[in-house]
Amino acid sequence: MRNKRLFKYGGIAASVILIAFGAGSIAMGAWGINTVRDNLKQEQIFFGDHATDPAVPAALSGKHVKTGSQAHEFAGVMRHHTLEATEGQVYAKMGRFLDSKGNPTSDEAKAAKDPTTGQPVENGKRNIWVTETAFTTALNTAYFGERVGVFGIVMGIALLLTGIGFLVLMLIGGALEPAKATEPDPARHPVTATN
Repeated sequence: MRNKRLFKYGGIAASVILIAFGAGSIAMGAWGINTVRDNLKQEQIFFGDHATDPAVPAALSGKHVKTGSQAHEFAGVMRHHTLEATEGQVYAKMGRFLDSKGNPTSDEAKAAKDPTTGQPVENGKRNIWVTETAFTTALNTAYFGERVGVFGIVMGIALLLTGIGFLVLMLIGGALEPAKATEPDPARHPVTATN
């Protein structure tokens, strides 16, 4: 009897903990999504016009970037523009410097020298990638943060429903109540007369 009572109260406590964690997870997920969206709004990022820039999705033309999904789309637009500016070359494929004819090279000895500093002339197009990578990383982090918030809400709902289900089983369903004794079936146990 004592063990059954211990299991019953333990089950109720576990249910309450699951409900509390579920509610907390939902609240934290919603807070995370809200924080991402507030930070994106502050940056005042707007999509260009689809009519003049085909890289911009028509549905987002001129819109303010306010969600993680929109930030992810904007990062894609930036990558498209950067590839256009660098003639299809990614950062790792570009030379670090420019030679005397303006061609990229990674050989410092072949690089043209800046007349005022004497240092090799940097490949400016390569530096575009540095800026693009920093900005798109921030945008994609916003997207990731929003997705984590959604995951937190979904997991919170699962925990909440699990906790409520256990609580219902414990309190109403009588999951740990002893089985009722039944009378033996006389047909299965015939009475025999003794002398």
